[in-house]
Amino acid sequence: MMNQVFVVEQVNARKRPVDPVLLAVLVLLVGAGISILFTSSYFRAERLFADPFHFLRRQSVWIGLGIAASFLVSRITTEYLQKRVALLLAVALAAMLLSFVPGIGVQFLGARRWIFVLGFSFQPSELVKLALVIYLAHILSCKRDQLDDLVNSLLPPIIVVAVFSALIYYQNDFSTAVFVMIASLTMFFIAGVPLRYFFSLAVMTMPVSAILLLSREHRVQRVLAFVEPSRDPAGTGYQMLASQNALIQGGFWGAGIGGSSQKFGGLPEAHSDFVFAILAEELGFVGVLAILVLFGVFAYRGFRIAYLLEDRFRSYLAFGLTASILLQTMLNMAVVSGMVPSTGIPLPFFSTGGSSVFISLVMCGLLLNLSRDLSEYNYG
Repeated sequence: MMNQVFVVEQVNARKRPVDPVLLAVLVLLVGAGISILFTSSYFRAERLFADPFHFLRRQSVWIGLGIAASFLVSRITTEYLQKRVALLLAVALAAMLLSFVPGIGVQFLGARRWIFVLGFSFQPSELVKLALVIYLAHILSCKRDQLDDLVNSLLPPIIVVAVFSALIYYQNDFSTAVFVMIASLTMFFIAGVPLRYFFSLAVMTMPVSAILLLSREHRVQRVLAFVEPSRDPAGTGYQMLASQNALIQGGFWGAGIGGSSQKFGGLPEAHSDFVFAILAEELGFVGVLAILVLFGVFAYRGFRIAYLLEDRFRSYLAFGLTASILLQTMLNMAVVSGMVPSTGIPLPFFSTGGSSVFISLVMCGLLLNLSRDLSEYNYG
């Protein structure tokens, strides 16, 4: 009887409006993202494809698909979602394994991060980010009173996270593997897992992580470029120095939309991992501050939803979705500003990459879904 009442409440909640502030911020972020992507990519697109709109057109298709998917997930009930956690994990695992299958998995620059189906490439690790957030919200809410039981409550989700992280690592994507583990650990922390387990995990994994980091030459080169980019200004340190120059040249007001000089070949991957540098160069400190405010409001509204929701699963889910996008944003900006070594983590809504923007929009659709469960007086 209680389950039936809960389902009825869930269905009725789907008829309520979503958080209008969160929705407005997301519209502004997507609009700003597609604008900056075009101004940062048209030169490279013209040079490689003889079409300045190549990256813009491709990103727009994925944004359209992402908006459609986000609308669909904004209408489903969380009970429906919980019942399909195992299926979602299975799909994510299958997609990861397909990346190692010749003819389906696409290898580029030594990495097998993509699968190619029906003329579209997709990065399975992006789906893993979403699947793990939903899975961890489910399992941690179910085990909320047994989180001190390492073997029966914590070991199963730890193994799941470790398996997916290992698969991502073997795709030669060390940065995303580390990101997935960090995002997962934040959910363990917010669920109330005892701190002694975090210390024990750190002691066990730090030596292994250091070995894995130093096991590939390109990772070592990235670390050296971060420590002293001027040591090899024309080689490993080139991208870091070019990014910092773009930030400096932006000044307070910026060079104006389209005024960047670094995107004309000076900054590799100006439309991808380092799009934030072009944003800073063209919009200056004022533009950077505006984007930071938008992400800050997004984080505030998302964490507020997580705090106000009484149901543990929905609360953990809102936290995980918000934290995943926010951590990815902070990591990308830290790379561009020279605070951490280059990672290859894209900037949500701004960097080119259909898989990333599609999954980000699906995450936002779920977050808007959860905002429906709050009464209108909680939107303030």
